[in-house]
Amino acid sequence: MSKNPKISILVPIYNVETYLRQCLDSLVNQTFTDTEIICINDGSTDGSLAIIQDFQKSDSRIKVIDKKNTGYGDSMNRGLKKASGKYIAIVEPDDYIDLNAFEKLYDYASTYDAEVVRANYYINKGGKDTKLLYVDQLDARRIINPRQHDWIFFQAPAIWSAIYKRDFLIKHDIKFLPTPGASYQDTGFNFKVWANATRAFFTTEAFLHYRTDNESSSINNPGKVMNVCYEYTEIEKYLKAHHLFEELGPLMEAAKFGAYYWNIGRLSRKLLPDFVAQIKQEYQEASQQGLLIRSYFPIDVQWDLLQFMLKHSVRRTIHKVKRQYLRASLRNTLKQIWIKTHPIYRKQKQISELINEINAEIDLTATKLDQLQIQETDHE
Repeated sequence: MSKNPKISILVPIYNVETYLRQCLDSLVNQTFTDTEIICINDGSTDGSLAIIQDFQKSDSRIKVIDKKNTGYGDSMNRGLKKASGKYIAIVEPDDYIDLNAFEKLYDYASTYDAEVVRANYYINKGGKDTKLLYVDQLDARRIINPRQHDWIFFQAPAIWSAIYKRDFLIKHDIKFLPTPGASYQDTGFNFKVWANATRAFFTTEAFLHYRTDNESSSINNPGKVMNVCYEYTEIEKYLKAHHLFEELGPLMEAAKFGAYYWNIGRLSRKLLPDFVAQIKQEYQEASQQGLLIRSYFPIDVQWDLLQFMLKHSVRRTIHKVKRQYLRASLRNTLKQIWIKTHPIYRKQKQISELINEINAEIDLTATKLDQLQIQETDHE
């Protein structure tokens, strides 16, 4: 291992003994060997630390930070501070990566002198991969400035499908927000990267296998949903401190609502009221500041929901949300059923007719619910 490796790979670890060996195997066997692998053990109580130490015995590139449990953000910041590579990579311990990944990514980075190199990735569920095609092909395989390509800010953070020039991160003070737990901390890091990068390279290739069936994964834990609000508060502070808010404030508000919208759809009724109330308060302030610009919102249904939320109560907003997501869920379910059971020439017409009937029933039920709510509000 060289004193200053080309790539420092950060692996934040907390109770992942089930998947950790597969992850580390994919890192120590990379075709690109000029790396250091920094494993940050965040107070694991299972056998994770023993697995790390076992790998360390046979590979001097592995470095270990063993600490008490302080959360994902703090773990990542400690890893960034210890890293000495020209580029930084991040691999979650319940994921794994193709063996030629860093050879390809570093080749792009060095050839194009890129601050960031980002790839597509695979969704891995039940041992089966589905390639997620989120990279715009028109913007691939050339250097671009993310601030001139708004679509980049609306994609899932996926910070582990990229490598980042370490000097670039240091120059722009790009770190993680050290909130407790492991939810949404990639959001702030990702936005700060795109807010500052001027030399980004995208490839449509995919290397990393992102596991979504790990029950302890943060993606499966809606209980820490307010953390996404903390992330965007941090992003706003960062943009203002670095004189970027005037340019990127409206874009941030649109991207933020996209993240909020995703969470609204997966939360239980118990968690929704506080979350929707928080969103409404934030966007009332944003509206007063003139930060809500229609052209920045790429999805009509999100803009429409935001406008409804600003004009109506939290209770009525929740009913609209549930109706909206129910309609979308039924539409998708019916489509799948008819595709499997009916000939191609009939299915589109039948799907359309059924969807129209169901939508009419949903709208009728929703109208009755709204009327009851108005009556309840009047009595209150």
